[in-house]
Amino acid sequence: MGVNLTPIIEKRVVTLEDLRGRSFAVDGFVVLHQFLALVRARDGQPLMDAQGRTTSHLVGLAFRTTRLIADYGMKLAFVFDGRPPQLKRAEVEKRREIRAKFEEEYREAVAAGDYKTAMSKAVMTGRLTGEGVADAKRLLDLLGIPWVQAPSEGEAQAAYMAARGDVWASNSQDYDSLLFGAPRLVRYITIQGEEWLPSKGRARKLQPEIIELENLLGVLQLSREQLIDLGILVGTDFNRGIRGIGPKTALKLLRKHGRLEQLPTEIREQLPGEVEAIRDLYLHPPATDNYSLDEKPVQEEELIRFLCDERSFSRERVETVIARMRRARGQRSLKDWLGGA
Repeated sequence: MGVNLTPIIEKRVVTLEDLRGRSFAVDGFVVLHQFLALVRARDGQPLMDAQGRTTSHLVGLAFRTTRLIADYGMKLAFVFDGRPPQLKRAEVEKRREIRAKFEEEYREAVAAGDYKTAMSKAVMTGRLTGEGVADAKRLLDLLGIPWVQAPSEGEAQAAYMAARGDVWASNSQDYDSLLFGAPRLVRYITIQGEEWLPSKGRARKLQPEIIELENLLGVLQLSREQLIDLGILVGTDFNRGIRGIGPKTALKLLRKHGRLEQLPTEIREQLPGEVEAIRDLYLHPPATDNYSLDEKPVQEEELIRFLCDERSFSRERVETVIARMRRARGQRSLKDWLGGA
């Protein structure tokens, strides 16, 4: 879910053309969940192969990613979550409960023949299994796109890579990347994308957004440490926020009092006992420098076997993906080398 900074965020809305040639550490789990939510049949069912295995995330990964690379020259490295911190257990359980609730409402809507409601509920029911993640990594390998296994939070690893200058920006939907220290966060790198708003029962069009951490802190008149304290007040993946305190109120409190320990007593008494642990997790998260961002040639025949023979993709659509990657990599097919048409 991430920390809610929307009411106080300082962003710059751009186009995909503005991001041409840029490199990104992509929050893989967030992206795959988006595909699981949106790539579905009319009744809300995810796309599946002949054996009933979910392929919605592979469809999105194959077709959106290759367009961004081929049409806009972007360099993408996907980052996958490792073991979640102990502090995140409550959030993980809450997500399970929410998903179970939407699954029940989805089944009721399908039984009633209300497919519009069914779709609105289905987008909140996606389950990213171990097999699904393994399939995504295999697809990236076959496409020659690098991926990184984070020791813990993927957003923390992406922020680390951006801070080192290995990529231009962290790409995630959540603002946590900023608390983790990403100097630049880019949200909504998508082609004609939409975001479903469950509370409003509708989707909204998305445009890429750039948030520069240094500029944001200057506008808010906060340090990064204070931004983390603000996150703790409104709620993060590691703690529930203080009831009645939203981003604007939290900002006023921190500008006036400086840090959590100096807030009025009635607020301090509601703070989680793990404040120092949460601060430390954002300031010094587990991350690895054991990764390579080298791009590799597409393994065309293996890609066709995987997607067409094993996951029921159409040959024509997979050829489209291959053609895009050839163009992006300057790669020629065997037929080209032999002088074929």
